[in-house]
Amino acid sequence: MAGVTFVARPAPGHCRRVATEDHLLSHSSEAAVQHTAGNAPLAGAHSSDQGGTALLAHILKSLEDDKAEEIVTIDLAGKSTIADHMVICSGRSTRQVAAISEKLVDRLKQDFGTQCKVEGKDAGDWVLIDTGDVIVHVFRPEVRDFYQLEKMWQPVTATA
Repeated sequence: MAGVTFVARPAPGHCRRVATEDHLLSHSSEAAVQHTAGNAPLAGAHSSDQGGTALLAHILKSLEDDKAEEIVTIDLAGKSTIADHMVICSGRSTRQVAAISEKLVDRLKQDFGTQCKVEGKDAGDWVLIDTGDVIVHVFRPEVRDFYQLEKMWQPVTATA
């Protein structure tokens, strides 16, 4: 199993930390033991945490200030351990997508001291920003229509 990668949920204001299996197994922690026993979620899982709510509100305000369009918030609590919330929005062009993303990352760094993981900013079609508690996707409209992430996370409804 060498080379297997595990991702731990970060504490508020910190980025995800990736550890290889050897590193993880050499450092036993109570949270890891509890998680493997099925008794509790990973350390840092805090869906009712006020910091996560403040972070989400700050992200939504930043997106609105920068004229992001069709902002959708998806609650991931109980659905996934990757984050507490997912935010999906659109920019009108590659330039606007990159600008929205860059400003959001700068504001989070200034106001929360959060170093975010950012992917796709150079292309400007789809930028993913991982803050730990909230994952933000900023798309060009055509790319958003193609991938339809909202549909993947919508609750299943019964058909009559």
